[in-house]
Amino acid sequence: MNTLIRGSRILDPSKDSELVGDLFLSEGKIAALGEDLSRLLSQADEVIDARGFTAIPGLVDMHVHLRDPGQTHKEDVLSGCRAAAAGGVTSLLCMPNTKPALDSPEVVRSLLERAEGASAHVYPAACVTRNLEGKEVADFPALKAAGAIALSDDGRPVVDTGCLLKALEEAEKLGMTLTAHCEDLYLAAGGLMNEGTVSRQLGVKGIPAAAEDCGTAREIAAAASVDAPIHICHVSTRGSVELIRDAKRRGVRVTAETCPHYLLLTQEALKKRDADYRMNPPLRTEEDRLALIEGLKDGTIDAIATDHAPHAPEEKADFLTAPNGSIGMETSLAAVCTALSGELSLLEIVRKMSLAPARILGIPAGTLQEGAPADVALFAPQESWTVDANALHGKSKNTPFKGMTLRGKIKMTFCSGRKVYDELEREE
Repeated sequence: MNTLIRGSRILDPSKDSELVGDLFLSEGKIAALGEDLSRLLSQADEVIDARGFTAIPGLVDMHVHLRDPGQTHKEDVLSGCRAAAAGGVTSLLCMPNTKPALDSPEVVRSLLERAEGASAHVYPAACVTRNLEGKEVADFPALKAAGAIALSDDGRPVVDTGCLLKALEEAEKLGMTLTAHCEDLYLAAGGLMNEGTVSRQLGVKGIPAAAEDCGTAREIAAAASVDAPIHICHVSTRGSVELIRDAKRRGVRVTAETCPHYLLLTQEALKKRDADYRMNPPLRTEEDRLALIEGLKDGTIDAIATDHAPHAPEEKADFLTAPNGSIGMETSLAAVCTALSGELSLLEIVRKMSLAPARILGIPAGTLQEGAPADVALFAPQESWTVDANALHGKSKNTPFKGMTLRGKIKMTFCSGRKVYDELEREE
């Protein structure tokens, strides 16, 4: 299938470039790019008039829970990738806290088999420790051979620091990215939301910022002690931003991500006593939100990921007993553009959501250069839309952005040159 995309504004963070022109997709690759590719019209099976749209590299979401295997009533690999495509996400890193956990080559291979033909490229993060118990490291070489590209015990920290140090050293030798959930479980125990004025107002036990900050400090110290790289997941506090900023100044090989909900929402949303606003780390204060934006602007925070965490409606029904987590892939770019309007340019946002995570993970994505995979999203930056949870593509509907008007809409997505989402077809 040869596709000619004509007349779009083309942003490529890998070249810091912007132009109005055409893209030609052929055999799963970007075959040509230029101001006028009319010479290729005769070779095109489909010609798309993209005037008024912006062509960007497919987004790379490096923090996704697909719930597959074991909890596929919430999401599965195919439904999750449909939601990804609707959000312009063409590559995703799926977390290993499934049932069974992704701690064996057999489970990793089985997942990748189910992902064949999905609407996005699926890259598994395997467990750091067996069954996520934090006590004994998994067989990393076997997991890599099975197709895992990263390691994480996300959902909880690696409890045994000795295991963490061993994993850091082995991961670098294998060329695998280690991503860390930073949390002091003792400080966080029993907490349902950020510890602060709103938790006290609601009479709900809170999670102090120190729970994240202590975890972040430990991970940084561990990485520094063995001179190994580490990636910090879902940063939500001002303290963690400052710790990461200081570590980078000292030459520690640390990268970090935050999430759209921390950029657009605060603990004030919990006053609704709606569990769709409960996640871990929790929504924090306005001071924390502003610190995250500054961290993105000065390069302290390298990437933006969603921590897409589906749960069925009945599981989220009770504010006090519901599991943590919210979905986010389908709304990610719009939420970030809304939150960062006037703070970062669209090119800078796209870099944080495509090229930067691709480089951290070492995957071929985040660029529109000729010869690159034809992973492309067409985006309408000025289009406003109201989030209707029931209209989203995944199995679960627990979005914290429900009812909000966001700015920027994905119109079409191509994965390896195959059209995997088309809003215009959906409207028909």
